[in-house]
Amino acid sequence: MGDPSRTRIGVAIDIPEPWGTMLTRRRAEAGDPQAAWTPAHVTLLGPTEVDTGALPAVEKHLEAVAAAQPPFTVHLRGTGTFRPITEVVFVSLAMGISECELLAEAITRSGDIRRDSRFPYHPHVTVAQDVAPEALDAVFDDLAGFSCRFPVSSFTLFSHGGEGPWRPRRDFPLGG
Repeated sequence: MGDPSRTRIGVAIDIPEPWGTMLTRRRAEAGDPQAAWTPAHVTLLGPTEVDTGALPAVEKHLEAVAAAQPPFTVHLRGTGTFRPITEVVFVSLAMGISECELLAEAITRSGDIRRDSRFPYHPHVTVAQDVAPEALDAVFDDLAGFSCRFPVSSFTLFSHGGEGPWRPRRDFPLGG
């Protein structure tokens, strides 16, 4: 199953109901197999391998990051795409971008976390990835008018064992 001395983690903000289920379902309808394993979310740290023994230190670091960031509001509105660089359609953040950027940057200040920096960080909610161009176009059009607002009072550390869904490990409340 992989190296037990390493653990794959991710950090994200969950999209609350009813929007989380709706966006995850739309991703599944597009034929994206990741929908079954990855509920709708805003990534703060994408899939990252860390030393399993470093997890307590990582959690302590995440506590400090969360405590330093007051709760904020996210407004999701409309769609965007990373095409042609990557075959991704997403729901855009109209509000909450800078807070997510600050959190993402602070999270990677831990010596135990090395972010994959092939692409610059851009907060978003993926709604289709690596599916047929027609499916990407359809999701882009279907969700162009999507809009919702919600308060963000925490983020979640997830881990992945290589199979099945990402599992929440712990929530970190914002603002201490």
